[in-house]
Amino acid sequence: MKKPVKVLHHTLLSLRDLLISAGPIALLALVLLAAAYWWLDPNPPKKVTLATGPAQSAYDEFGKRYQQALKRYGIQVVLVPSEGSRANLRLLKEGKADVAFVQGGSGDPAANESSGIVSLGSLFVEPVWIFYREAAARDLPNGTLTSLTQLQDLRVDIGARGSGSPGIMRRLLEANSLDLAKLKISRQDQTAATVAFLNGDLDVLVFASAPESLMVQMLLQTPGVRLMDFSQSEAYSRRLPFLTPVLLPRGIVDLARDLPPQDVHLVATTTGLLAREGTHPALLQLFTQAAHDLHSPAGWFNRAGSFPNIEHSEYPVSREAERTIRAGQPFLQRWLPFWLANLVERMWLVLGIILAVLLPLSRIVPPLYQFRIRSRVFRWYGQLRDLENRLGARPEEGREIARELEVLDERVGRISVPLSYADELYALRNNIDAVRRKAAGATAAVFPSP
Repeated sequence: MKKPVKVLHHTLLSLRDLLISAGPIALLALVLLAAAYWWLDPNPPKKVTLATGPAQSAYDEFGKRYQQALKRYGIQVVLVPSEGSRANLRLLKEGKADVAFVQGGSGDPAANESSGIVSLGSLFVEPVWIFYREAAARDLPNGTLTSLTQLQDLRVDIGARGSGSPGIMRRLLEANSLDLAKLKISRQDQTAATVAFLNGDLDVLVFASAPESLMVQMLLQTPGVRLMDFSQSEAYSRRLPFLTPVLLPRGIVDLARDLPPQDVHLVATTTGLLAREGTHPALLQLFTQAAHDLHSPAGWFNRAGSFPNIEHSEYPVSREAERTIRAGQPFLQRWLPFWLANLVERMWLVLGIILAVLLPLSRIVPPLYQFRIRSRVFRWYGQLRDLENRLGARPEEGREIARELEVLDERVGRISVPLSYADELYALRNNIDAVRRKAAGATAAVFPSP
């Protein structure tokens, strides 16, 4: 039983000495890692704010989906309702939101490059929906609204201030040489405007929203409500570059009821996901991944895989977003928990630099370990040499020197060294024994037996 204990003791002793020898380098490595972690800040904050839009809008609906998507990674997404795109852009610039949905054409193109805002890609198209009541169009040719110039005598709501639709409508009306000041224009939020429209207090209702908007879905299926066809959609897109022509296919709303009963031409802007430039890179990556999951399926106006994209961004594209859109989910995240994959991904370069610095330093560990072990044995050789020199100078002290050698031998016998260095310990004890024999001989010569 004693032998295994002794072997364990020697093993633990070797490990202790090795750890002590490598301690300074290990401490340096920990300090460098701590400094790199502090500088890189690899783990994202646990809370992020997302500016959405009015209640029951497409932005509001998508905001809830992003909230659930990031919840899987332990990130709390705080939704900030707003009037719409322009308000969201203002919230980003004021630092009151980290990420936001913003329609194309909402900002000043000349100031976009230096705005401190980056794009995470375009997410979906938002058509300009111009709904009108059939009763209000009875006096029009064929009882159908076919041109924006026919809005002059109608009561029109173009959306609340702060949303994107008033700005788009202003530019559409200006393209038709219409003066907003001479039109019967109101600017209400979506819910209030929809109620007024259905009650007959408004003739025309304008939305610039994705088809996922509950208001749009409801109005497309409401009897007595029709959708204006932009027969000049191609011309509008040439005059206003932020617009693109899209087609609402016949029956896409409800195949059984054949809604709409014919193809409808529309013009649409593209909505992007924007973020403040200082937002944590890991959050930008997660939002872009969520955007891919939520917006890549086929929709009413796009084929599968068309979104998200970065081809027509009005703002500088985030490097994290570009990499995620082009390459998909990072390799490590497919096999490791997000926090660990993110940590390795953001610190691998620093880890490589630290290893490059520490590897040359690590070469001093074996000599240092060897010196530490051997010094336990060699430091007694000084005392042994002093005793031997005394014996040569004063043989009459042979007995006293012999007693000191006994004490020295006893102390050396308590030294613990790894088994690989035991030969040096035994060599020391043999040398002590040799000096002890010389001391006995010197004593016998000085004090011969009677």
